Amino acid sequence: MKESESSHRRPTLLEAIVAVVVSFACIGVGVLALGVDVHVPIVIATSFICVIGRYLLHFQWKEIEEGIFRGIMIGLQAILILMIVGMIIGAWIQGGVVPTLIYYGLSLLSPAIFLFATLLICSIVSLATGTSWGTSGTVGLALIGIAAGLGVPAPLAAGVVISGAYFGDKMSPLSDTTNLAPAVAGTTLFSHIRAMISTTMTTYVIVIIITVVLGFKFAGGTLDVSKIQAFQKLLAAEFHISLLGFIPPIVVILLAALKFPAIPSMFAGVVLGSIMILLQGSGLATMVTAIHYGYTPALSTEIAGAESLEAVSALLASKGIADVAPELAKEVGQMLSDLLQRGGLDSMMWTVSLILCALSFGGVMERCGFLEVLLEAILKHVESVTGLVTSVIIACFATNLLVGDQYTSIVLPGRMFKSAFDKKGLHPRMLSRTLEDSGTLTSVLIPWNTCGAYHTSLFGVPTLEYLPYAFLNYLNPLVAIALTAMGKFIFWRKDTDDDIITE
Repeated sequence: MKESESSHRRPTLLEAIVAVVVSFACIGVGVLALGVDVHVPIVIATSFICVIGRYLLHFQWKEIEEGIFRGIMIGLQAILILMIVGMIIGAWIQGGVVPTLIYYGLSLLSPAIFLFATLLICSIVSLATGTSWGTSGTVGLALIGIAAGLGVPAPLAAGVVISGAYFGDKMSPLSDTTNLAPAVAGTTLFSHIRAMISTTMTTYVIVIIITVVLGFKFAGGTLDVSKIQAFQKLLAAEFHISLLGFIPPIVVILLAALKFPAIPSMFAGVVLGSIMILLQGSGLATMVTAIHYGYTPALSTEIAGAESLEAVSALLASKGIADVAPELAKEVGQMLSDLLQRGGLDSMMWTVSLILCALSFGGVMERCGFLEVLLEAILKHVESVTGLVTSVIIACFATNLLVGDQYTSIVLPGRMFKSAFDKKGLHPRMLSRTLEDSGTLTSVLIPWNTCGAYHTSLFGVPTLEYLPYAFLNYLNPLVAIALTAMGKFIFWRKDTDDDIITE
């Protein structure tokens, strides 16, 4: 048989289940039992699927390879944005942008309002920019620094940042997933956004209540004014704190609001951050190094690593901040060193390599038909609208687990369930809404998913530690199921897409 010819067959349900179970076993043993990074276990799982596809299903290697390339193509824009975000973080820390945001944020926030303010700030920025990743990597990172100064646990702060960032990303017309979901389902962008208001805003109100209650509970006795002042003084000693530091994030937000493309808009942040580095008095070599490898803390690391309190006192005196207690300065110096030593293009390569591995796995799974067979098996047992919505949510979450990419978790279930929604007489925006309620939001809750890996790398907080506090991300799918079960906000299609009955 010629290489160009193909006599492959469709996998059976049993074969699809075996493929999924073995893949899960490879990943689970590697990550949970051996405690290794997820990359190689995913590669092993991908290799297993390739062997099954080649010798059991009789796919030609060229076809399998095309599936890998197609899977990678889905995530190329995300990879580029990820690399740019790494450069932004390095430039914005070295240039004093992030330290400036932390400095002024510490002056304005208190533990009682911090969680609610964090949710609101990240929501607004993400709505304006259309990117949860960009929001988390800029404003979100600064808020994590403020949380450290206020004594708010990093996993809690990270979870609230993610909730706000993904709310804005999900509802913004500038977001890639917000445009992808209606395109897959067959409806318009703004019809899709209007449909999401019902489930997402209901969940958002619940999250607001949670953050306000947690904020008041957390407020008692946790505000350490001396620690906040120590943070500010050490930041001012290591960086030139100026209102100019607000210019780069404001410009990036304005560019996104003016509907400039995401990649050039984000790269503008790199350019402005580079200018800020030069304004800090650093040279071109320092600028390039920060963009490539991130920021290496100077004063804070010196203080944290000082061998004695006398040495700390001497360092503080040399910087004109002798009024900070050496013990406190050493503690705060360590926190700042841990917080600021990050960013740079190179810092994202771990995550980029994980994305490539995960997308390759997803491409092979889709090309060989395993996910398609599993989703079709689910449809056979679904009759009610609630069951249909629940099935889509489960399928999106399962695809996020198996494929490790939120784009595939929208596209693949969207393709599979579209005809089922049409047969039920449901409007396409009902499908698009459900795809985002699960596909977009649950991606960040999975350690080996591109979104989960990115945020873990960004915040330095393991995915499973911030998961309980990413309230919006796991409550939204549950709210969607509950509202559908109650017969609320179900959109029907009569003769045309615009003729909708809402129950």
